[in-house]
Amino acid sequence: MILVFGKTGQVARELAVHSDVTCLDRGAADLADPAACAAAIRAQSPSAVINAAAFTAVDAAEEREAEATVINGAAPGAMAQECATLGVPFVQISTDYVFDGSGDTPWQPGDVTGPLGAYGRSKLAGEQAVAEAGGTYAILRTSWVVSAHGNNFVKTMLRLGAERDALTVVADQIGGPTPARDIAAACLKMVKTLASEPDKRGIYHFAGAPDVSWAEFARAIMAQGGRDCTITDIPSSDYPTPAARPANSRLECSSFETAFDMKRPDWRDGLAAILKDLGEA
Repeated sequence: MILVFGKTGQVARELAVHSDVTCLDRGAADLADPAACAAAIRAQSPSAVINAAAFTAVDAAEEREAEATVINGAAPGAMAQECATLGVPFVQISTDYVFDGSGDTPWQPGDVTGPLGAYGRSKLAGEQAVAEAGGTYAILRTSWVVSAHGNNFVKTMLRLGAERDALTVVADQIGGPTPARDIAAACLKMVKTLASEPDKRGIYHFAGAPDVSWAEFARAIMAQGGRDCTITDIPSSDYPTPAARPANSRLECSSFETAFDMKRPDWRDGLAAILKDLGEA
């Protein structure tokens, strides 16, 4: 049995459909209590653990950094330590926000990190705690997660596109939209591979292709979703937010593809599947 922390998030909901997966909600294991997370692993005796839960409110993290750091930093560290003790693989989902977003070259897993805000710092703390636990672990950095579940860019654009005939969308942030269903498949492949090949532990990148701007992504959503809504490009400076967003969220994914024999997903196919799930196709 594979134990998953998280039940209502985008990736957790995609993991939950698999028969060999047990998902824990906040009532069963609150990430604000790292010791309770470790205890939940001991009680379940899983074959592997995936952490798909996190404090993901990027702007709110600026005001609640201590809380975010416990949930995104200390809790994954406690999970990884327990998995190391039990000798089972652990996969932690992380983010492009651990980088400063400079330049236009895709980020390599070994590149120097430099978070711009509290959310990125909290997720980087989690990466460091997981690595320090010393077990069989993998950290999967991803970006721009979308699905038919919860709140995300695809669902927001579909809603606004139905209400308005024109929108302005940021065009100077570039990254790879990544369907949650593909992230779930990647996590499952990782824990199963690590069980027999623990030498593949480490940090990996996994994001949808091709890389696009938010504005380009929005135009694709409108086109596939049948929305007659014009998208106008704007710079990030025209859409200020409490937390700075990285301009360059491109992730170099070749080491993941080689280690786990999975290609980067084409987000256009993923978008079509999301629209079908939403009854929009």
